[in-house]
Amino acid sequence: MVALGATVVTAHGRNAVVPASVVSWRGLVGEPRGAVPLGQRMIVVLSTPSVAQRIAHVRYATEGQERAWTSQAFAAQQQVLTTLAAQGITVHPEFNYTRVLDGFSAALDARAVGLLEQMSEVVGVYPVRSAFPASASEATLSTKEFGPDSGRRASAELPGYDGRGVTIALLDTGVDEAHPYLRGKVLPGIDLVNHNDDATARANPLDPSSIERHGTELAGIIVGANGPGGLHGVAPGATILPIRIAGWQPAADGSELVYGRSDQLIAGLDRAVDPNGDGDAHDAVRVAVVGVAEPYAAFTDGPEARAVQGALDLNTVVVAPAGNDGGAGPSFGSVAGPAGAAGAIAVGATDARTSLPRSRVVLRRGLDIIFDRRLPLLGSIEPAHSLNLRVVSPRATRGQAGSSSVDFFDKKGFSIVAGGAVLVPVGANPRAQALAASGAGAAAVILYGDELPAGGLQVAENEAAPVVVVPTAVAVELLAAQRAGVDVGVSVGAANQDANATRGQVAGFSSAGLAFDGSVKPDIAAPGIGLATAEPGAAPDGSALYGTINGTSGAAATVGGAAALLAQMRPALDGPSLQSLLVGYAERGKAPATAVGAGTFRLGASAVGEIAAQPTTLGFGIWGGARWHATRTIVVRNASTRRLQLSVSAVATGESEALQFLVRPNRLVLGAGRARRVQISVRAQRDPGARIVTGAIQIAASGSETLRVPWALGFRRYSANLLARVTLNRHSFKPSDTSPALLTVQAGNLVRDGGLQIQPVARLDVQLYTASGRFVGTLARLRNLLPGSYSFGITGRGPTSVQLAPGGYELRLAAWPTLPRDAKPNRAQVSFEIE
Repeated sequence: MVALGATVVTAHGRNAVVPASVVSWRGLVGEPRGAVPLGQRMIVVLSTPSVAQRIAHVRYATEGQERAWTSQAFAAQQQVLTTLAAQGITVHPEFNYTRVLDGFSAALDARAVGLLEQMSEVVGVYPVRSAFPASASEATLSTKEFGPDSGRRASAELPGYDGRGVTIALLDTGVDEAHPYLRGKVLPGIDLVNHNDDATARANPLDPSSIERHGTELAGIIVGANGPGGLHGVAPGATILPIRIAGWQPAADGSELVYGRSDQLIAGLDRAVDPNGDGDAHDAVRVAVVGVAEPYAAFTDGPEARAVQGALDLNTVVVAPAGNDGGAGPSFGSVAGPAGAAGAIAVGATDARTSLPRSRVVLRRGLDIIFDRRLPLLGSIEPAHSLNLRVVSPRATRGQAGSSSVDFFDKKGFSIVAGGAVLVPVGANPRAQALAASGAGAAAVILYGDELPAGGLQVAENEAAPVVVVPTAVAVELLAAQRAGVDVGVSVGAANQDANATRGQVAGFSSAGLAFDGSVKPDIAAPGIGLATAEPGAAPDGSALYGTINGTSGAAATVGGAAALLAQMRPALDGPSLQSLLVGYAERGKAPATAVGAGTFRLGASAVGEIAAQPTTLGFGIWGGARWHATRTIVVRNASTRRLQLSVSAVATGESEALQFLVRPNRLVLGAGRARRVQISVRAQRDPGARIVTGAIQIAASGSETLRVPWALGFRRYSANLLARVTLNRHSFKPSDTSPALLTVQAGNLVRDGGLQIQPVARLDVQLYTASGRFVGTLARLRNLLPGSYSFGITGRGPTSVQLAPGGYELRLAAWPTLPRDAKPNRAQVSFEIE
């Protein structure tokens, strides 16, 4: 028997490989991800149809029918639990899913997992993953401090529409519904973290002064109204249904951490399509905005992806952040879950700021100028006049385990940096460094190290010092001169607004790469830097707090609000058509499809769009040689009120001579509301020399804008071993349920090939054989694994829990990649003996 051991440790913890960037956002977007105790939580997906799966076939049902289907799905779960109980296994589900998929989540031991995988009623058992808020706060200011020039305002508008009558589910942390910016815009919510009906923002149980922020911030971007300086959200007439799927929860080290789990996320989608919980989905919200991201988990066939598709089948458009892990790829990269799902609108982030503040910074060593350059200001403080300052250094200290840190106060508690320019390294958390130095009274903070983005380090209302970053070499030279007794100084000039040279470009933190089935992700991109919004709590003077945030969840909130405007303007659109219009009419631009999908979001073009297509992006997989070909099907729909004559063509970007496309049919006529399937086949007789080729399926109608469905085709098969290391700590032992042998498997891989290339595992089987080669049974099967170390306890029992007879045995492991679908698995084996 295999007993699932310690919590899985993936490659995305503290020792993660982080893609390099010329301008680094590391430490500025998203809080550091701590270890999360997921235990043995699993998600079980059943084959009994959910409400969404039944609706997808019949298109319409009565309330009574949907309630009956909900009851049938729940009954199927109870039957599975009864079967387990007959085997002596008692399972207590934490969440039951019946609308978007049929299944449940629970803590499962290895025996339960093994039995479930053998049941015909079970589609699969999947690990629960952690999910984190996908943006970070910049500035937090009082109403008086937050002026008309603070942050970037929402730019998605449809004249005459404000989202009135549209409900948007916000799956995130709790929301401060008492905030004046949100007053009257937030419905009584659902708390799936603490299992009650109070979805307000919660305080850290160990630190009541620390309040969940993210849900309030996204709610402000979506529906905020009557803010300072005319600030308002994208859809101020819409209503937010807060569903708390993330918040303060225990971390592995005993502290509290803000995060969610994939089982909580799916439960949130299950309630978004049935807010009153009565079993029928006629009250499903039109839009669901997901504020959290499962890092790197771009799986397209797991329970999260199934739940997103289920929500879309029930006419709820799901908008999700692409993630904040930066560029990767060129194939599988850093796209997060559930954004990898075909049914989700995955949103990347762009920089839409028109101008950026800069100041001239001069470093002086004696009479020599060793540095003189105009630098971007990282914080919210813009000096009105020149500052000529002495150079001060913090006091070096030693932390736990010998780690070094700095202190801006002496041992008596007096500031040693007040009134000076403090030089400190960027480090892993530049925001914390800048805030501490400013709080200690520094007149300027000069960070040194990797270049940081302009405006990316706005920290708090009490920030008082301008912040810049200089190269390490000049900072070290200046500090060395100071230690040698040379007079040194720093001058920071008055701030001026310079044109933003990166305006419209993809943000450096925005996740990129394909989904794990090879389809294009993200779907679109939208502004995600310096977005102005509400902050929970109140200032010391009692006024409301406002701030700015960076991140792909802010971009997703913008698109979610725009979806509400479009739903108000065109209420007859079903969920898939609404999704397609938002994606397919984006502005292509020059950024690669792996970074922006169809392009930069354009609400005006979406509003007048007449054509819809499903899916919204495609993947043709991996080229397999001169005889290889692939065929994909899209459903083209006339979303207008007139008869359309359509032409369909496939175009490639860049290396296209080697590709041959066949579109059937390439011309068609559709009446209003009608749809037809179109097949697109591609051949390539030779490798064009590119790792990946992208392009678009173009669907055009006379007198109408062209709809684009972006596609990707890979030309590189990665040979990285998906079972790089398999070890058993004991090769001879007696059967024991309490002291099993430990099997450790390094599954998946990380490859450097022009970027960080994720190699996930679609399925991992651990099979038991006798030494003579007789198959005994499958001990464990895990699905959708990210690269990392996985542990199994070998107890000396077989698949049916019968104790193994003394003798020799083999564990044979097989790991399948997500692509290509017909790939052979990597294999490994290890022998052991039962005493």
